[in-house]
Amino acid sequence: MKATRKEGTQARHKRVRRKVSGTADRPRLAVFRSNQHIYAQIIDDVRQETLVAASTVESDVKGRVSSGATCEASEQVGKLIAQRAIQKGISSIVFDRGGNLYHGRVKALAEAARSAGLEF
Repeated sequence: MKATRKEGTQARHKRVRRKVSGTADRPRLAVFRSNQHIYAQIIDDVRQETLVAASTVESDVKGRVSSGATCEASEQVGKLIAQRAIQKGISSIVFDRGGNLYHGRVKALAEAARSAGLEF
């Protein structure tokens, strides 16, 4: 039986999460990509707490881009999440691509976060 795209994404996400876990020293940057928006959170898995979050739904990003489903919007979210993380004293993270391929919007977010000062 052929797996659907959603099932493939869920299987990749489970495989990644077995290997990637955020700690207080290196929290996890989790990315969720929907058809219309992209969301990013920095999470401490030990305390089960979201430390920083950003998305294309926020007015900070929404006013600067025409659509939330573009690489340009993902870059804005990447810069915003990095800026907020650095303000909280977070400079080193582990990257969780959320079962998505490292390509397109996910890659744009990651590279923008790297260029804004996050290390991963």
